[in-house]
Amino acid sequence: MEVLILGAGTAGTMAAAGLRKRLPAGNRITVVDTDDRHVYQPGLLLLPFGVYDTGQIVKSRRAVLPRGVDLVTGTVEVVDPEGRTVTLTDGRVLRYDQLVIATGTSPRPDQTPGMADTPGVHEFYTLEGSQALREALAGFSGGKLVVGITEMPIKCPVAPLEFAFLVDAHLRKRGIRDRTQITYVTPLDGAFTKAVCSRELGHLLTERDIVLETDFMLEHIEDGKLVSYDEREIDFDLLVTVPINMGADYIAKSGLGDELNYVPTDKHTLRAEGHDDVWVVGDAGNLPTSKAGSVAHFSMEVFLTNFMDVVAGRAPTASFDGHSNCFIESGDGKALLIDFNYEVEPLPGTYPLPTVGLPLLRESRFNHLGKLAFRYMYWYALLPERKLPIPSAMSMRGKKQPAGH
Repeated sequence: MEVLILGAGTAGTMAAAGLRKRLPAGNRITVVDTDDRHVYQPGLLLLPFGVYDTGQIVKSRRAVLPRGVDLVTGTVEVVDPEGRTVTLTDGRVLRYDQLVIATGTSPRPDQTPGMADTPGVHEFYTLEGSQALREALAGFSGGKLVVGITEMPIKCPVAPLEFAFLVDAHLRKRGIRDRTQITYVTPLDGAFTKAVCSRELGHLLTERDIVLETDFMLEHIEDGKLVSYDEREIDFDLLVTVPINMGADYIAKSGLGDELNYVPTDKHTLRAEGHDDVWVVGDAGNLPTSKAGSVAHFSMEVFLTNFMDVVAGRAPTASFDGHSNCFIESGDGKALLIDFNYEVEPLPGTYPLPTVGLPLLRESRFNHLGKLAFRYMYWYALLPERKLPIPSAMSMRGKKQPAGH
């Protein structure tokens, strides 16, 4: 059997490792990506503040893929799901029996007029962007600093909030916070998508004197200002933007995607809708949950179980519940933790057990240390698909419903 995985990022690497452990050696697994550079994406948020250097968050893809998995370097041109082939831009044609799409989501500043060519505009969702932002922050001496989301969904939806909290602490340490107005701009009607969590995060913005500008639908950027479709304007000296996120272009060309190039995916089985031999892992699908590494991790066991069911001639038996969790850096060496799924929003309590574990929806030094420790877990446990003592399905143990809910 020929298994072809498109994308050697977080989800693609975990899928390759999990399948290599489960499939007999005679089955070939090939992974395709554009280069040999695997970036630890949570580190991009912290790179501008000097927490990490580039060498700590970048490794060779070949070094982190398991033995017995082939890496093909190239760019996908088109997928032919009927002929079960993938054509690369250089003309090479790869055949498959089972296809796994793991090409994720990427920032597209070209989709917003003025974003790619206006001075003072930066982002931290790419390695090059994060490095440039580090230099911009070092030279920033005060003024109007705006953190703005263009459109949802985005990769790691709490990351812009984290940046706002971190830059507030950073500027206070430099002694120029009183010379800086920080504004957080979002198309949402609150700080976050989930009500309880949104209130908690909104309070943190208020405590830190960060202005929250909601329902702002960005139309274009010009002359140091954001302009919305309803003609509101927000001036900036330094803009940290989150561009529109989209899936890979080949998804649209192959007739596999929606308007943002995400693959319509069964949210429980992780099969591409209408294609029994195509699977979607990580950020490449249209699952109604966060586009985050934790989702790729928690869904991986479901994907692997269902994949093995199907190749054995059985119907898929596992079901993904949308489980996601993430640490939210809040500055000054503290962070919050949230844990939720398709049906349950982030709630207060402790994780993973009642009274034992990390606090949920509350600032804590332990949560910050947990976020820093996650980098080691990522390289040495998650990517190799090692078994962790945390269940994939979300548990209500330790969680508390707020009064009135």
